[in-house]
Amino acid sequence: MRVTALLTGRGNNSLKDKNVLPVFGKPLLYYPATEAKKAELINDYFVSSDCDKILNAAHHLGYEKILRPSEYATPTALHSDVIKHSLEIMKSMGRFPDILVVLLANTVMVKSEWIVNCINEILNDPSLTAAVPVYSDMDHHPYRAKMVNSEGNLEPFFDFSGKAISSNRQELPKSYFLCHNFWVLNLRSIKEGVGYQPWTFMGNRVKPFEVSKAFDVHTIEDIEICKQWLIENNLVPS
Repeated sequence: MRVTALLTGRGNNSLKDKNVLPVFGKPLLYYPATEAKKAELINDYFVSSDCDKILNAAHHLGYEKILRPSEYATPTALHSDVIKHSLEIMKSMGRFPDILVVLLANTVMVKSEWIVNCINEILNDPSLTAAVPVYSDMDHHPYRAKMVNSEGNLEPFFDFSGKAISSNRQELPKSYFLCHNFWVLNLRSIKEGVGYQPWTFMGNRVKPFEVSKAFDVHTIEDIEICKQWLIENNLVPS
């Protein structure tokens, strides 16, 4: 059983060089990369990027470089295309994985035990297509969300005809959101085109692993939130 980690990050971001911004003296990507290195179930480590700074920083941590084509490094590029390209490179090397751990470079909120837990979920139930961290958010429940219609007024995303929806969040079905820190994919079970929108590449049997919160960096102010989380979780590098 080959388990491979793929660290993903592009250089073309609104916050310049965000994936390598210093956090306690280490590049931001150091944190997901090193937590994955602690996960003994993982055999191979790769990094996909269009940016030499990202590729070199990850390579220094033991990740093999995959140079991402420019068409997969735009703000509108899809993660599924990045993953597919990387898998093609791995296949050409004779190292196609059974399980792929996709790591996002712009977050510190990753723990090795979380990764191991998700891998074990798939090892224990090979019919699963993925195991991913999620967090519950009832304030932003999809039943409470609104869109602007053609007349410029608010209306629900869903047709609630004949169904009463409580305005009390406690009475709504529990709502979960995917974390943008890592995803564990079972490549043996995923069938192309068979999966839930918008992340169809995860397949249709996705096991949730609940964490208290998730956060990824988009602004320079977000770095301070990262630092606080690392302090709270005793993950500040010595």
